[in-house]
Amino acid sequence: MRITGLMAIAASVLSLPLLAVDGVVMNGTLMRPQAGVEITLVQPSQQGMKQLGKAVSDAQGKFAIDATIPPGPGLLQSTYQGATYNQIITPGMPTTGVEVMVYESTNKAGTAQISQHLIVMEPSAEQIKISELFILSNKTAMTYHDTAAGSAQFFLPKGAETAARATITAPGGMPVPRPATQTAKAGIYKVDYPLKPGETRIEVTYTTPAAAKFSGKVVASNAPTRVVTPSTVTLTGDGIESLGQEPQTQAHLYNLSGLDYNVLVNGTGSLNLGGDSGKESEVAVDLIAGLLAGIPAELLYIEREAAIMGLPGALREEIALCGLPIETIPVTRFRLPDGQDVQFGLPRFLTRALKSH
Repeated sequence: MRITGLMAIAASVLSLPLLAVDGVVMNGTLMRPQAGVEITLVQPSQQGMKQLGKAVSDAQGKFAIDATIPPGPGLLQSTYQGATYNQIITPGMPTTGVEVMVYESTNKAGTAQISQHLIVMEPSAEQIKISELFILSNKTAMTYHDTAAGSAQFFLPKGAETAARATITAPGGMPVPRPATQTAKAGIYKVDYPLKPGETRIEVTYTTPAAAKFSGKVVASNAPTRVVTPSTVTLTGDGIESLGQEPQTQAHLYNLSGLDYNVLVNGTGSLNLGGDSGKESEVAVDLIAGLLAGIPAELLYIEREAAIMGLPGALREEIALCGLPIETIPVTRFRLPDGQDVQFGLPRFLTRALKSH
């Protein structure tokens, strides 16, 4: 059976009920079964997460939850040493012998590091929208959790504190909101969230009133800080130097030479790839971040759509591994575990943006 498009896939994949869940909790740090881990089976609903059942792993790390998952995906949430680990259970996946992975926690500095740091400025006639993106890499087999320093620290201009929003996307997870908490330093805020092995994305967004000047600060980072503006917006001033334009989106890229910057803002605009889905700016930011990290452009949109749809990590990896250059093959094809032949067509606005890749 051939299915075209993400919505068709979602409809077919989420249509069958699942049975009760059992398995074993493994400690990925110590490489042994982990006892005493609380496992909760939940399911998204219009009223929020609905709890279906819970259990605690025994001395051999085994657990069993005697509950039936209604049609739709289920989610196993495991809590260990202050961190919550999520595992999606989609219809058709085995629900017996499920292996749940947890890790030891540490607050040792350097366990997780910022691999990319982007500040996106999108001025309009009424306001300046700021999106500060941190991509943190944890290459160890431990979860980094420092409640004192937080996972990432950032500066908020006066007046932006109440409207600031932080969103965390953990490895293999869905975006979740987290509050921004003020530190002992004036204007410096933090987000507290355990950083699991793999790559975690933290995005902080806020707005300031429209102005010809903008001043900001960067808390010390071990990665270069890049400032991104739409093609119709340019920056000049102290502490910033132009790196030219990104060829795919035509966005202007700047490098911060210090921790403080004061710039003149010329022009208005948004990171729009030419589409009308309402997601253009978000996709453009991901595209720029991925290109700067050296990820082939044709894979970036497919990976993002898989994450939005909540497909399991292994399936997202399969999507990425099977991506093909769009100049020669405009449709990326892969097979689901049950043998279905599935096609993903790149949307019109992104296909245009990637022509020259």
